[in-house]
Amino acid sequence: MKNERMTMSEKFENDLQRFYDLLGERQRALGSYFSIVESENYDERIEMFIDTFLASIELSLIRENRVAALTRLINLRDEQMVQALEKEGKDEVFISQAKEKAYLWVKEFYIKAHSDLIMQVQKEWLFSPFYRRLLRGVHEVGVAMSTWQSAWTEHIINTINPLLELEYAKDSQAIAHMLQTKGLLDPDPSGQDGDRSYSVLEKVEGGYKAKAYASAFGVEVDSVRNTLQSLCDDLSEMEDPDWGQKAFYIDYLKALDEAFGEEDRADLIAKWAEVDRKWMKITAPIQIGHPLEYYEDHYKKAVALEWDVRVSNPENKGAYGTFERILKMFIRLFEQNGDGILHIKENVLSNLKRVQLYIGRPALFYAAEFNGLFSAQVVPNDETVSRELGKKIFAFADNILDSLRAKPFLKINQEVFGEAFMNAEREIVFHQAALWHQVYEVSTIGHEFGHILWMDHDTEMRMNQSGVFKNIEEFKATTGGLVAFFMDEDESLKLPLLRDVIKRSVGLIGWMKTGEVEPYYCEGLIHLTGLFESGVLAFDATLQIDLSSEAYERLKTWYLKTYTELLQHYLAKEDAQLFLERYATKEAGVYMPKEANIKAFVAHYWALHQRIGRDIDESVKRSDWL
Repeated sequence: MKNERMTMSEKFENDLQRFYDLLGERQRALGSYFSIVESENYDERIEMFIDTFLASIELSLIRENRVAALTRLINLRDEQMVQALEKEGKDEVFISQAKEKAYLWVKEFYIKAHSDLIMQVQKEWLFSPFYRRLLRGVHEVGVAMSTWQSAWTEHIINTINPLLELEYAKDSQAIAHMLQTKGLLDPDPSGQDGDRSYSVLEKVEGGYKAKAYASAFGVEVDSVRNTLQSLCDDLSEMEDPDWGQKAFYIDYLKALDEAFGEEDRADLIAKWAEVDRKWMKITAPIQIGHPLEYYEDHYKKAVALEWDVRVSNPENKGAYGTFERILKMFIRLFEQNGDGILHIKENVLSNLKRVQLYIGRPALFYAAEFNGLFSAQVVPNDETVSRELGKKIFAFADNILDSLRAKPFLKINQEVFGEAFMNAEREIVFHQAALWHQVYEVSTIGHEFGHILWMDHDTEMRMNQSGVFKNIEEFKATTGGLVAFFMDEDESLKLPLLRDVIKRSVGLIGWMKTGEVEPYYCEGLIHLTGLFESGVLAFDATLQIDLSSEAYERLKTWYLKTYTELLQHYLAKEDAQLFLERYATKEAGVYMPKEANIKAFVAHYWALHQRIGRDIDESVKRSDWL
């Protein structure tokens, strides 16, 4: 006779599925807000909510601006809002203030949404008391981190970095050289300049000094530490009956507390490496994300205030096919190019084989993540820790697909790519979810695996002498996934993948003046070089697209050649600037392609993006595809 009493493991699995379903419902409900710009049937309270915000930043209450506000709220991106402000004549100071107002607006909205979700978990008695307290504790830390984010942005992004740009005429190489020679970069445990910082610059007479987060933001850091300590105290009185990871969580949270409180810059990277070590031991499907990456701060590489919970999809079985492709490709190309540096091969293979892959959704997120969530992530960035323990890859495919289905159809896509191209893309997004997930696996999960390749413990530090390592690393990552696919193709994916590369590469032009995502914009410029040189794209007043098998093969040849040259650059640990300048150079503070025809297209698309980038496409209804 079957035992009717549900075991804890069965309860956890059911609770996880219910929690995951709640996250999907919340994301789709949020996507429905776009109805105020698409249809005549919508909730007027949403329109009022959006319009009140637009009025607060003095933007006119027109549909295009509502699209920008909705994009800031739902997709957490502010470039459309900034363009709307520029179009209405606002100056840099006003725009900076409007961006902070938008951050506070988004923060208030999501903190309430997260609080409501946690109350729902409590109401339905989902999970054990241990995990309910963990979720509530992460939320409390997140509230404190989100308050700190405003001070972090004001100090680094709005004050110090503009001062550096003024003093050094926006010359990133000169700024990087000054930081290196003045000892203002955080040292790694060996005493060398680290590849990231957990400190900020302060202006002093005669130059700058660096201060740890704990010293520069004392009040904010104390608030974070107090909530971490309270959470540790409570969890120590509980048990984790489902995963048996109580000790791992508590060790991790205590390491976070110590790292946040460290005031000696000489110990910062070592303390945060210890956080990563403790974190790698946590393998439960409820994962916490901490400060791991830098993007916003181009100069000192101050690590962003990331804080979140990401939850695995109980039904997802992983991405074994992509892992196998990446592994075979790496071994083959290393045998052709890696003579004499076997330690890098061993390091990469070890990291690849120890990857923990989590495919799911972000559940709770705070602080820096109110300015943008990732579609996927491979971490930790500390290669010493990875050499010991491997890496974790997170991929949020379900969220991305929900987002694509919710976004209104924009005129710029129809004008640039044409009706047939966009209809083929929409057919996959709305009606062929399994195929979409396969493309995502190659392009996005493949991208995350691609980050791991060709890396030694000191690669980033040595290649970042000019401060632009990230500006080629994102291209390296995506292209690693593509080349792995080219060496082991699935015929059914070739055309959808080609369209995906085209659409993404062109779309990244829209990030031309969004500093924190400059690495992705630069990645797009390099992809565009291949697309134009292979004849897949051509430009003469309008964009022509060749999706023939011949054009595909030419592009594949270009990628194989370019990727081989790039991996050789990595194995030699040469300055990233030397590779980037083959394709793009800075003009008036932004990178532009070197080849004239590609440059003309980039300028054309950017002008279109400014003029009609928020305009709804009236020729087709999203509702027709649902």
